[in-house]
Amino acid sequence: MDRSAPRSWSPAELDGVLGGWTAGSGPLYRRLAAALRSAVRTGDLAPGDRLPAERTLAAALGVSRATVAAAYDELRGVGAVDSRRGSGTRVARLPGGALRPVDGRVRGGTSAALVQRLVDGPAEVISLSVAAEGAAPEVREALTALLADGLDPLLAQTGYHPGGLPELRAALAERHTAGGLPTRPGQILVTTGATQALELVARLYVRRGSAVVVETPSWPGCLDALLAAGARPRRVPLDEDGVEPGGFRAALPAAALAHVTPTFHNPTGILMSAGRRERIAELAARAGVPLVEDLAYDTRLWDGPEPGPVAAHAPAGAEVLSVGSLAKSVWGGLRIGWLRGPAPVVERLARLKARADLGSPLLDQALAVRLLPRVDALRAGRAVVLRDRLAGLEASLSRELPGWTWQRPAGGGALWIRLPGGARAAVFAQVALRHGVELIPGSATDPSGAHDAYVRLPFTLPEPRLAELVTRLSTAWAAYGGAPSAE
Repeated sequence: MDRSAPRSWSPAELDGVLGGWTAGSGPLYRRLAAALRSAVRTGDLAPGDRLPAERTLAAALGVSRATVAAAYDELRGVGAVDSRRGSGTRVARLPGGALRPVDGRVRGGTSAALVQRLVDGPAEVISLSVAAEGAAPEVREALTALLADGLDPLLAQTGYHPGGLPELRAALAERHTAGGLPTRPGQILVTTGATQALELVARLYVRRGSAVVVETPSWPGCLDALLAAGARPRRVPLDEDGVEPGGFRAALPAAALAHVTPTFHNPTGILMSAGRRERIAELAARAGVPLVEDLAYDTRLWDGPEPGPVAAHAPAGAEVLSVGSLAKSVWGGLRIGWLRGPAPVVERLARLKARADLGSPLLDQALAVRLLPRVDALRAGRAVVLRDRLAGLEASLSRELPGWTWQRPAGGGALWIRLPGGARAAVFAQVALRHGVELIPGSATDPSGAHDAYVRLPFTLPEPRLAELVTRLSTAWAAYGGAPSAE
């Protein structure tokens, strides 16, 4: 994001900069002051930037006004901020401070706190920003086999394959074909994860100010990939079968792109039916709008038929791009994603990717070739584990937080929970952080305010950790002013 001019920070935006400020030690006001001063020194807060009013920031952070007032007083004492009647509190210019031209944040985006947690690394808090686990044991087995008999032919190559390792493109094309979507290797682009695939699509289709149809709620990382390209979101609500057709049709005129998550929507876990997929593809094709479907959140929890991708249900001539990844089913550390689409579009995307990184790592791709035939078995095995963890989490929540409600997801790894009594999830998230839990509130997935009472609760943690999670949440809920904890 361009930081060449001062700006006025809303409490929600400032929260993304502050990160896990409450997780330290000492009085709250000093923790807040330290986080703000750090943001000033790193350039996240620039000279002249206006901070929120004391009362407004206190309400958003779930602290007293006195806490914010004391933090601002401390900052004034060291010259980090200035306060003037009528102009509020603004960041001062510190000696030796240097403003960075780009800070890596997306204007209007909501994933800043998630990204910051990844940058900060592990902490004492239970972080629910990522619903992921360690590597499947098969990763070690495949790596050992690759080192034993597949490394020399790989090392003999130059290492540059902008479209992807030919063997992996062929294997992915075969997998799509077997799943009911005839595909040639030239229709596959291998990427460094699903996020890069979405970023490349955004670069190809989106210009600043372009309208893009998105579901609401949407996972912050997906939305930010579009916003970073200058997209103007047209949000469409979900029903029990996924994105609502009437709203989808109404949002399409003059849109540059549409984005849907038909398979285990993140964060709700909804699985879109075959009939709904056909309808959405038909509407996008009729409007002449390219459609990108995100299939990366791919773990099915319950037995039953699973519809093919939207691209398999699309009419002839429709422009549908399908994004996949090995992150959820195999391992997030294996940075392998892909995009399937019309060959001319894939060729253009490959040129964009070549300008970014000249191609994804060959060792990772060679490992993916060996793991791909085992993905279905890996997903099935992981589903068994996740079902057990989900059952334990639901039992603990029902016992200790009986007012919280949710719909059991069809797949994925998280519950989409509604807090009772008109609770503001973003404020509760601040209280929960002080009790050792980092939550993703609904406002991070839907800035419109329609999901401000929701939180996302992954069940990918080991069972003892999930039990500890519920205990901490129960204590935080009592401190917030909700129902008393089980203790």
